[in-house]
Amino acid sequence: MRHLLSTRDLPREDAIRLLDIAEDMADVQDREVKKLPTLRGKTVVNLFFEDSTRTRISFEAAAKRLSADVINFSAKGSSVSKGESLKDTAQTLQAMGADAVVIRHGSSGAPQTLATSGWIDAGIVNAGDGTHEHPTQALLDAFTMRRRLHGTASRGKDLDGVSVAIVGDIVHSRVARSNVWLLRTLGAHVTLVAPPTLLPVDVSGWPATVGYDLDAAIAAGPDVVMMLRIQAERMNAAFFPNTREYSRRWGLDEERLGRLRADSIVMHPGPMNRGLEISAAAADSPRSTVREQVANGVSVRMAALYLLLSGANTEQVRPGGVR
Repeated sequence: MRHLLSTRDLPREDAIRLLDIAEDMADVQDREVKKLPTLRGKTVVNLFFEDSTRTRISFEAAAKRLSADVINFSAKGSSVSKGESLKDTAQTLQAMGADAVVIRHGSSGAPQTLATSGWIDAGIVNAGDGTHEHPTQALLDAFTMRRRLHGTASRGKDLDGVSVAIVGDIVHSRVARSNVWLLRTLGAHVTLVAPPTLLPVDVSGWPATVGYDLDAAIAAGPDVVMMLRIQAERMNAAFFPNTREYSRRWGLDEERLGRLRADSIVMHPGPMNRGLEISAAAADSPRSTVREQVANGVSVRMAALYLLLSGANTEQVRPGGVR
């Protein structure tokens, strides 16, 4: 794997392979010594033009557990704030010998530009670009679903027939886009649920059905309900009357949680607006996977960096067979 930019064109075999390697990485995290020597001598740069906590720390932990050297770059306080272009920043990282660049950028397509421009030879991982995609978030979500549904026998499994309702601010969500494409590839059925104003103008090309009623979606008995954060920082207009109305019609509260199937799970990519798109009772319930998603993110990002930088021999990451 040369780059990881999108889930839209990620082949099913590659997606399952990455999830299987993430299982190996998760097994390593249960050992007393959690580090692998796999990427010793490699340099991973976290190039973040947007604020982030979970994704940046997760990638940093993943790289360090693979013994890579990590450079954290923030646009604030750097030459970017003085007007330096993406090209000049990339060429600076090239001169420093970066082997992989994990980039989060406010402009959709920035990772693709970095990967195809010739400015830098490093492998590129998209950590979120504008409202376009966030592939490793979708992969960790699929990994979490697979583990909850298949348990310890999840290796090699897809999500064939699993029903997933993605609820909330679809129009601004790169997480929703990456999940729609990846879940389709893995065989799941996706329903998008949101007020019309929070859906893209045209979703006819998306492999998902569309609904506007959260109660109807819950009555259909989904295996997974994924709540999305209301991204107020991306809104320059009134997309719904007020927060109370949104919570009443599209929020997952305790009453709606009780109407879910007993084996349904609740997901959220974080950070959560408690009391808006999800109640504290739903966020903290036993069926919530929010904390699992954070932990699983490290394993999935270890797998992504491993595939990007070290080759295809997965035997070297299996517990008991680590070199």
